[in-house]
Amino acid sequence: MFTTPYGKISKANQARALKIKLLICDVDGVFSDGRIYLGNQGEELKAFHTKDGFGIKAILNAGINVAVITGRQSHIVENRMQALGVPYIYQGKEDKLTVYQSLLEKLNLTPDNVAYIGDDVVDLPVIKDCGLGIAVQDAHPLMKQEADLITYTKGGFGAVREICDLFLQCHNLLNITQGKSE
Repeated sequence: MFTTPYGKISKANQARALKIKLLICDVDGVFSDGRIYLGNQGEELKAFHTKDGFGIKAILNAGINVAVITGRQSHIVENRMQALGVPYIYQGKEDKLTVYQSLLEKLNLTPDNVAYIGDDVVDLPVIKDCGLGIAVQDAHPLMKQEADLITYTKGGFGAVREICDLFLQCHNLLNITQGKSE
């Protein structure tokens, strides 16, 4: 077993994490807690955790690329991901596998070089194909059954940071400040 600040993971998952060059994230239920707040005037609000933002900036600075693929379309997501420096933002994509496959080709990667973190069954095709399939702690049970790794942290409460810290720790970069404050 390999010990992280969050808990233990298998040596096999540590080996998978060492190969990762691209982290792909779902948004709702991963970066957020999955709830969407709608106001009387049609405004939409989501909460994003600054810990996740710091982690994304840290792995980008460490040379691990990041993409988001989400089924919904939202200016909030676009603005947040751009602020974090996420270079690949795909919204309104129900067929996440096709986007994933195009990213593999565009970035000249193999599935072993990709980690995907999700929370619901729409994420299953990518989870099953990538090198390190990750479900957040409060993911749908079918996701948890298929994932290589389940976070100790719930979606929207630092689960993305947990995975970013894993990648940094595997490369002996966890104790080096790599991100930038929010």
